[in-house]
Amino acid sequence: MRIDVLTLFPEMFQGPFDNSILKRAVTQKLVVFNIYNIRDYTHDKHHTADDYAYGGGAGMVMKPEPVFEAVETIKEKAEGMSGKVPLVALMTPQGRVFDQTAAVELAKIEWLMLICGHYEGVDERIRQHLVNKEISIGDYVLTGGELAAMVVSDAVVRLIPGVLGSGESLLYESHTGGLLEYPQYTRPEEFRGWQVPEVLMSGNHAEIAKWRRNQSLSRTRERRPDLFEKIELSSKDKKALKDIDS
Repeated sequence: MRIDVLTLFPEMFQGPFDNSILKRAVTQKLVVFNIYNIRDYTHDKHHTADDYAYGGGAGMVMKPEPVFEAVETIKEKAEGMSGKVPLVALMTPQGRVFDQTAAVELAKIEWLMLICGHYEGVDERIRQHLVNKEISIGDYVLTGGELAAMVVSDAVVRLIPGVLGSGESLLYESHTGGLLEYPQYTRPEEFRGWQVPEVLMSGNHAEIAKWRRNQSLSRTRERRPDLFEKIELSSKDKKALKDIDS
């Protein structure tokens, strides 16, 4: 997978993309990250990438010329991507709220471009004529789209086959299948008087699976009722919840 990030502040990506899972994915050549400075595609001595908004109002707006030129130049010069078309996504609070389903969809994309908005946003012509998708990571406003691009990149890259040590771990994570993940425990068996549930040490895989499912159901109902309402419960699930409540 190739991920190109277009930003006014490329130095922000030096740490997050050089550590942990993302670094491993790069080392294993499962993903290629390219960070581009939008100001490199300006043509005035001050490298101006923003200007005042027509109609007045506070703040500055990102200009269309350098963003268009950046995307078009990168497409033209991208090595090994001849004939391929990237999905160009704008990081913006006006976009579709990013979730695990969206991460799974993007993980199937071979070439992803993330444009980081900044200041009061971008010229509307960028939305209308350049991007294919608008993404928000939540109903709040950040200083810019850089942090959002990092979040999206992390969530997507870890879904690429081979990035995580065990693909099985993806099956039981929170939001996979609509449920929050069950409680996890490790050694020691007893810590400050708190014991690991006996079922997890029983070796009975069927009972462990049942316990984990019930815990996920209970935890989702308690902590995320909005998610719980969307879950199609089996007769076993309903009985388990009834037993938990009794």
